[in-house]
Amino acid sequence: MEANPVIIAATAKQTASLIFLHGLGDTGHGWASTIAAIRGPHVKVICPTASTMPVTLNAGFRMPSWFDLRTLDATAPEDEEGIMRATSLVHGMIADEVKAGIPANRVLLGGFSQGGALALHAALTYPEPLAGVMSLSCWLPRHAHFPDAVKCPTDLPIFQAHGDCDPVVPFKWGQMTASFLKTFMKNIEFSTYQGLSHSSSEAELKDMKAFIERTLPAVK
Repeated sequence: MEANPVIIAATAKQTASLIFLHGLGDTGHGWASTIAAIRGPHVKVICPTASTMPVTLNAGFRMPSWFDLRTLDATAPEDEEGIMRATSLVHGMIADEVKAGIPANRVLLGGFSQGGALALHAALTYPEPLAGVMSLSCWLPRHAHFPDAVKCPTDLPIFQAHGDCDPVVPFKWGQMTASFLKTFMKNIEFSTYQGLSHSSSEAELKDMKAFIERTLPAVK
């Protein structure tokens, strides 16, 4: 992970934090202003940038990536070591917020594509209650290790979103992930966006805003 994440400070007294992870080849700048526009004034936004590394899926080409992607085949071997290392980085970011005085249950994780996959994995394996997780256009990495690897409470709020015309991360992966999660997690919302490819939309952002308001309400 690069040393300087994009941080957009709360515009009122900060009582919550939202950590959002970009997709393959992107940077923290890619989502920062979008996320800032849909959060409450009491929420600080943190958008880190993944370290640049060779990505097998892209013929070894170097780009920002949370872990190596070997293939987009659901049954292929994964970069388990890289996924665990990236998960530790995210857990460290949560710990930094807690140290700064924001309780873990006021920290929301989110991410798009590879970042969404990492956010989901990090939230499920975090041993304390978080505010929730937003996983957009993604899948659950290391799925064969679940539910055994779960350390979070089973009522963790999970918002999953996927376009039904996604040519990169197939819509059926999102559906299969949601169905699998429902076998051991209690609080899952899976939203489908008709005609949406591997990107976001106004409708999705509206639903994300509602989820943020629900999981990180203003503290009276």
